[in-house]
Amino acid sequence: MTHSLHRFGRREDLTGDYIVFAMPARGLNDADAVVKEKEFLRRALKHGPVNLGDAKKGGWYQPQKELGPSVHWRRETSPDPQGVIDGVDASGIVAAVFDSYEAMASFVRELRELDLGVSINISALADRAAQCCQECDITRHSVEYSLGFLGRTDKLPQKEVLELSTMCGHGTISFALAGKMLERVRCDRQTPEEAARTLARFCVCSIFNPARAEKILAETRRLPESEAG
Repeated sequence: MTHSLHRFGRREDLTGDYIVFAMPARGLNDADAVVKEKEFLRRALKHGPVNLGDAKKGGWYQPQKELGPSVHWRRETSPDPQGVIDGVDASGIVAAVFDSYEAMASFVRELRELDLGVSINISALADRAAQCCQECDITRHSVEYSLGFLGRTDKLPQKEVLELSTMCGHGTISFALAGKMLERVRCDRQTPEEAARTLARFCVCSIFNPARAEKILAETRRLPESEAG
């Protein structure tokens, strides 16, 4: 089971959204989990991820403790993958996010050869995950689906807000924040890249896809105001 199942969007958008998790089991294979998780993250870097993280501390765009009025002009916005790797100090879940099938599949192929001895989970469109397993000669253990949103769906926010906020599996990117970033981009107060990185900082589980977010934000900027709202 994974907390990443409920990512909202059109199929063509979700073909650029892949997460690979490493998950040790408590009391079974977690004795040297820190070493294995660090190696997982180091290997992931070779395949061009768009985010990398530790579910306990966040991804490579992380919040800063010291903030002030001038934060938007002086904040460091570069990713810090080495900081993520160095910060892994206990058994938990680590993840790598990719924006292409080829990058994700090449990483999974390397993981198969590496054989870390922990569970590997692919979160993606089910047919793409199955294709990856077949190509890498892996027998899939199980599959889990999300049935989407049911009930009073007319109460949900606009689709762009859902697409952005559901990229955090723990719901720490609020609808209000996603809407605010959309509005800031429409008003040219932030670029899509800047807004995507801001949103990524709030995803504590590290599975936010800033590359996909940037595309959503850029597309919204091109829409007429009547459609964007």
